[in-house]
Amino acid sequence: MYGGLHNNILLQYLAWVTYPVVLITFSAGFTQILAPQAVGSGIPEMKTILRGVVLKEYLTFKTFVAKVIGLTCALGSGMPLGKEGPFVHVASLCAALLSKFMALFGGIYLNELRNTEMLSAACAVGVGCCFAAPIGGVLFSIEVTSTFFAVRNYWRGFFAATFSAFIFRVLAVWNKDEETITALFKTRFRLDFPFDLQELPAFAVLGIASGFGGALFVYLNRIIVESMRKQKTINKFLLKKRLVYPAVVTLLVSTLTFPPGFGQFMAGQLTQHESLVALFDNQTWYKQGVAEEFVYSSEVPQAWKHPQVGVFITLLLFIVMKFWMSALATTMPVPCGAFMPVFLIGAAFGRLVGESMAAVFPDGIHADSTVYPIVPGAYAVVGAAALSGAVTHTVSTAVIVFELTGQISHILPVMIAVILANAVAQSLQPSLYDSIIRIQKLPYLPELGWGQEKYNIRVEDIMVRDVRYITLSSSYRDLQEALITGQLKTLALVESKGESYKISVTKVYFAKTTTTTTTNCFAHVLHTTILH
Repeated sequence: MYGGLHNNILLQYLAWVTYPVVLITFSAGFTQILAPQAVGSGIPEMKTILRGVVLKEYLTFKTFVAKVIGLTCALGSGMPLGKEGPFVHVASLCAALLSKFMALFGGIYLNELRNTEMLSAACAVGVGCCFAAPIGGVLFSIEVTSTFFAVRNYWRGFFAATFSAFIFRVLAVWNKDEETITALFKTRFRLDFPFDLQELPAFAVLGIASGFGGALFVYLNRIIVESMRKQKTINKFLLKKRLVYPAVVTLLVSTLTFPPGFGQFMAGQLTQHESLVALFDNQTWYKQGVAEEFVYSSEVPQAWKHPQVGVFITLLLFIVMKFWMSALATTMPVPCGAFMPVFLIGAAFGRLVGESMAAVFPDGIHADSTVYPIVPGAYAVVGAAALSGAVTHTVSTAVIVFELTGQISHILPVMIAVILANAVAQSLQPSLYDSIIRIQKLPYLPELGWGQEKYNIRVEDIMVRDVRYITLSSSYRDLQEALITGQLKTLALVESKGESYKISVTKVYFAKTTTTTTTNCFAHVLHTTILH
């Protein structure tokens, strides 16, 4: 629509703005009506569930439908939103629903432990099919979601993630998007001399700067949410009119990225995929304008070339604008993640550093007679891995980058940058997922560090005060009342009754009330007592 209305700039603007506003508003409304639990990434909730907390409403069929449809609309809108977190949630929903279906036939799927193992493998599948990166997906799922990972799940995660990545790429071939199964963002950097050792300090500085940038992104995202919650008037209005906030944010972002307007200075007409393809290009933009050889349309490289400003200004504006836009857009109540926008910002930052290095050392910095010019696209790959690793506090983004680009030539600079970015970011801010957990106040106990860091969570904040219990001298009526009024999965069996809320006991037994019949429950309690 935008391309067909090139004669009328007002109609172009309406087409450019209306489409994403409608899609985001529909996504927010549909998700809110059907299943509000589908909002957001899904990885924080999966971290909480895999820690042993029961969040049943997050793994239902309604949530699955809301997540899939809401995510499709959110991604189609063109907003700076990611898909990795929602893919992990969708895969976990599939695993939970499959387990529930198989449990109808009995067998091992009745075991709660097996369901947890299925969810752990599903997290690997979500990342694997998102980027066609099965190895990075398994490692990422271990780092992000699991505190203690069972080794027996290792091959299961690899098996499932490999099949998901295979089917994802085979579908691209069937749809004639690709000629064969290749990497998602194939790069063609030289292999005989990928980089000079004297470039390693630049890669290290890039990693450290990405660490500060990742911490700033997490802080900015949290500040936006908390500032809106503190403004009681705004908070009440947004709670009543839930569709106003996503519509206003989408309108603002769309207006700023409108290509004939401010968007012309920040490659506003490109999608995230097209932007990454351009940023990973192995040509040097600053001296020959923009690369001419592109897999996609000839319009893609020209987006970074503006007659009034140089490529450095375009990249700098792109980084700054996308940074706060992504932090703002990820607070919208729609199914969305933040990994892909952060990955793109990191690639742009790396590209900026690479172009600067190429401008300072136009003939390369190799001391021998052979001249190997600097490749800015390699810096983009390193920057993407470093910034996304800093935001998520993971090292596996390095492996994801290798699988995405299909090249392992820059393994050393990528690993150096990612480790340094993690070291800086972890000392300044929690990961984005831990930050969301704190914002949403999910029942998740944080990690205890080695330092003097103290958490403000008291035991009394999470303990159950009105405990339903029975004693060894309780009557049948007491047991029946406790079962009817308690609605609990477990029942505390104490030896003697003490003061209210202060039950002094030497032993406490928890008997599972697995059946609804009171007599059977009582027999189960007695059996547990005898066992102890």
